[in-house]
Amino acid sequence: MINMQKIRDRIAESGLKVTPQRIAVFEALMNIKDHPSAEIIKNYLSETYPSVSLSTIYNILETFVDKGLIKKIKTENDIKRYDPVLNKHHHLYCQKSDTILDYYDKELDNLIRDYFRDKKIPDFEIEDIKLHITGKTINKN
Repeated sequence: MINMQKIRDRIAESGLKVTPQRIAVFEALMNIKDHPSAEIIKNYLSETYPSVSLSTIYNILETFVDKGLIKKIKTENDIKRYDPVLNKHHHLYCQKSDTILDYYDKELDNLIRDYFRDKKIPDFEIEDIKLHITGKTINKN
């Protein structure tokens, strides 16, 4: 269950006005676990907020990205998807189903950090590293 007060607080703490549309879009992001696109969010909200346009949803999402509330991810097909999870993680992208799953691995994070600490990239300062691992989900039926 999504805590609506936490959603309101996160929006307000970012300096944004708390509006029903912003709350609805953020709630959709939290409920749709597959890093949704604006179109998926529009479909999700169509029954409860039929008057919210796709351009409004895009504007809200881009504002959330600018304020650091969410992150933007691009798929292999160059489709923009959105991620409300801000803590350190990587992504597994299934080409077959076009799904994106969060992937957490502290050991991998440490290996990558140590590797680039020892092996610098000339004329480049690394701020963050996120892996986007592409493959396909294997059904174990």
